Amino acid sequence: MPLFATTADAPWQEVAPGVHRQVLSHDENMMTVRVRFEKGAIGAMHQHPHTQVSLVESGVFEATIAGETRRLETGDIYHVPPNALHGCVALEAGALVDVFTPRRDDFL
Repeated sequence: MPLFATTADAPWQEVAPGVHRQVLSHDENMMTVRVRFEKGAIGAMHQHPHTQVSLVESGVFEATIAGETRRLETGDIYHVPPNALHGCVALEAGALVDVFTPRRDDFL
């Protein structure tokens, strides 16, 4: 991947109703992804072997990780350990910036 990435160079993909993903940058060790949600859209409960850290770029979300649920707003962050069951609901339209290690090859 290039050393710099612009959002204009990264296409959006619809991954669920009201949920769109934009892979911003990656190498084999790390990946950065923006996920845009319409109000009420659901990031379905799932798990993966990757460590994930997510920043609420905008909006308000209800995130559940390993059975614990919190309301998160712009600027808040959450950490998902490997294989932890997690998901979210957009209480307001917004976006998350997700960082995964290692890279999510299933997103490519």
